[in-house]
Amino acid sequence: MKIICIGRNYAEHAKEMKSDVPTEPVFFMKPETALLKGSDFYYPDFTKDLHHEVEIVLKISKNGKHIAEEFASGYYNEIGVGIDFTARDLQMKCKEKGLPWEKAKAFDHSAPVSEFVAKDKFNLANLAFNLKINGGERQKGNTKDLLFSFEQVIAYVSKFVTLKTGDLIFTGTPEGVSAVQKGDVLEAAIEGKKLLTLSIK
Repeated sequence: MKIICIGRNYAEHAKEMKSDVPTEPVFFMKPETALLKGSDFYYPDFTKDLHHEVEIVLKISKNGKHIAEEFASGYYNEIGVGIDFTARDLQMKCKEKGLPWEKAKAFDHSAPVSEFVAKDKFNLANLAFNLKINGGERQKGNTKDLLFSFEQVIAYVSKFVTLKTGDLIFTGTPEGVSAVQKGDVLEAAIEGKKLLTLSIK
């Protein structure tokens, strides 16, 4: 199982990160050890600036490569919500030196994910999701604002990387990313239904 993450897939987030709005999907990967399900998150000692990025997550349901966009919807049946934790201080240092920044994104337990639910319960083209921290809304997004749809993402990624059953695709975060602290409680929801609760230890 692998975790594929789409970067800068919401224009306002790209702008808040002072990055160019991409003209094609941008993706990076996290290892299986980044996955976290049903546990608290322990703040790593190698960063002092850990940021949350809430995202809709697709669960790939069958193997595929060079998937045409018109058939891409047949390669996932379930969606969830996840958090792409980012050690922003490490990421910035790596970027300044022109180095890869996997260590800022791909560290252990950097990809908490909720339970998955059937996609046919939702209008995927107009899907609201949000993240609350300590009861206050921190991020709010809607898939109608995606630069690249779920199907476009699947088609694009599968040109380069074979998708396998059980792979996860984090589809991008909206604006509003910020730091978390020990003691914070994070709650992520899709269409008002809370699917993920996480305490920072």
